[in-house]
Amino acid sequence: MKDLVSIAIDAPLDIAARLFADPALAPLWMKEMAYKPLAGEPGAPGSTYRLESTSGGMSFTVTVVARHHLHLEAPNVAVEVEARFTALSPRKTLLVSEETFRFKGLLARLFGGLAKHSIHRAHSDQMERFKAFAEARWRAS
Repeated sequence: MKDLVSIAIDAPLDIAARLFADPALAPLWMKEMAYKPLAGEPGAPGSTYRLESTSGGMSFTVTVVARHHLHLEAPNVAVEVEARFTALSPRKTLLVSEETFRFKGLLARLFGGLAKHSIHRAHSDQMERFKAFAEARWRAS
């Protein structure tokens, strides 16, 4: 299952892309997640880290495939996350976030099919939080 979210961010492309690619900053905009580096230079291709839920939700082992391409792995689901950034103006950036889910096992696949709307809502909320985070960082700089 694929989910796509597009959002305009009031910050320059280089700022938005840099903030998105830094895994240590993820807990500042990802709701109830903690960052734990595992191996490699954080954010560099081939590096790995954990995104651990602080509220008892799902946690993931993350592998950086490329600067804005992540592979997330959990017991019941694997998620490919690809972010594409396009400058709309010198101070405005379009972020297109594509998440591709592969549910493991029959129950997970059934849940995934039934939860499509909830997954999209969570993805949209997460991108809205990133937008607010990036714009606040840009204004503060």
